[in-house]
Amino acid sequence: MSSHPAPWDVGRLPAAPGKHFLVTGGNAGIGYFVAEQLAGTGATVILGSRDPAKAETAALSIRGRVPGARVRHVPLDLADPASVEAGVRALRLESLDAVVCNAGVLLDHPPRCETPDGHELMFATNHLGHFALVARLAPLLAAAPAARVVTTGSLTARSETLDLDDLHSVGDYRPKRAYARSKLAQMLFGFELDRRLRAAGATTASVVTHPGGALDCLTPSRPVRPRTAGERLRGLPAGLLLQGKEAAAWPAVRAVLDPSVRGGQLWGPRVLGMRGRPVLEPLRGQMADAELAGRLWAVSAALTGLDPFADASGGPRPVSRRKR
Repeated sequence: MSSHPAPWDVGRLPAAPGKHFLVTGGNAGIGYFVAEQLAGTGATVILGSRDPAKAETAALSIRGRVPGARVRHVPLDLADPASVEAGVRALRLESLDAVVCNAGVLLDHPPRCETPDGHELMFATNHLGHFALVARLAPLLAAAPAARVVTTGSLTARSETLDLDDLHSVGDYRPKRAYARSKLAQMLFGFELDRRLRAAGATTASVVTHPGGALDCLTPSRPVRPRTAGERLRGLPAGLLLQGKEAAAWPAVRAVLDPSVRGGQLWGPRVLGMRGRPVLEPLRGQMADAELAGRLWAVSAALTGLDPFADASGGPRPVSRRKR
């Protein structure tokens, strides 16, 4: 595998007519710009969102900027297992070329929240929801010639460790810490997924990305989040180190489209991992801990009752489901 992938132009993406890409959280933030950029390739882009009104605003915005854009919406609440199952059925597809696991919840203050299943909300949405979604999507991804699962992680994950005995942050709940741990779990899942896909000889690849440092004030205005000239002006100094959400979408978009990208890789911004064009990054620390990732997989399968790509046909294998 080459460590020097071919040059990549973020402004001239390869055409992808006839392909179908699902972007979770594609109605806002980085996910919106992932969807907008992928729509420019001629592919059909599906916005997975729990808010139909916001999804429609996003779709209208994309159509306004990308002539002839093929974009639609499926209801999807990652914190609700029934919604995940229904959302996959609503795709009405025989195959899926890529899913970008982008949606995420970040609570910036207490109190701690739980889903009806008793899972801490950020862990349930950011990790378990995507774990279950990929399991449900497995037959559709296996039916595509070279599908990709792209997981959007976060730089915050590097500063945390994962406690498999307290994944729901019952004993030590701090919102930002719980968020970072949920993103670490999500990234570990992406790497472990690829190891299992390779071991099974599957054609689907799993790639992990992170957006670097993305700020609203550096982001181009769109109907999903209008920005004033004053906001943009005040954010200019931060642009020396950080970037807007349009640029923050580049690693995920490259991971979907670039044929030189391989499963098991980590992609992020070029400049100190914070801003710039997407480049290949090394795996360090817990990111490279295959034993930890395998143990997390087993716990996640037990919590969701699903095991992605668990049989030769690419389908999920139901497992005994439990809370906590």
